[in-house]
Amino acid sequence: MKKVLGIIFGVIFAVAIVAMGALIRLEKMTEVLNDERSQIASDEKYKTPVSVEGVEVIGQEVSCGYAVIEMFSGWCGSDITEEKLFEEYGKVVTSTGNAFCKEMNKRFPQYVTTMHKYLPDTKLIDMVYDSLANGIPVPFEWAAPIQGQWTLHYSLVTGLDVAEDTVTIANPYGYYEYISLNEFLDRTSFEAFEDMPLYLQLAFAFGIFEKNTVFIAK
Repeated sequence: MKKVLGIIFGVIFAVAIVAMGALIRLEKMTEVLNDERSQIASDEKYKTPVSVEGVEVIGQEVSCGYAVIEMFSGWCGSDITEEKLFEEYGKVVTSTGNAFCKEMNKRFPQYVTTMHKYLPDTKLIDMVYDSLANGIPVPFEWAAPIQGQWTLHYSLVTGLDVAEDTVTIANPYGYYEYISLNEFLDRTSFEAFEDMPLYLQLAFAFGIFEKNTVFIAK
């Protein structure tokens, strides 16, 4: 019995060490995301606001990932809906960023969608700006509250006005959001997620979820 208990405690200790190491790496990765975001406002490139018209915001019925695909579909003239996706799969298949990106490429073969994760703040804003300037809305991952609770969420950026410090977002919780650059970046980095449960911290630490992540379609 003592030997068995020793093995159990040994395994628990080893798992705890691995988890602690992963959390420390995550903290370091998060720290480097903030790379002097203040310089964004003074960059001449962003003086002209950019936006994409024709995105109809919806209230998700199945999942935020499916809802974003439906909104993107409506914008580009297709008829993909949450219900059709759920009927086809019988489940939600877009819970992770890689799976969401794969589904975007499957549903919109006219574009090549690439997932970009752990982008420094300035690079994230630059990629969003360029995509909007090219006329394409940007799916992304962020922290979003609903009924007082923070969640991991997909939405669409449809506008960016650096001079007015405004990011426009089609949120499939059923409304448009107009927020500042700082709030946008605090939420894409999940620093805004108050009291994140340990299991979610570990999910980020082990690469199941990602921070400062956008999906650029070209």
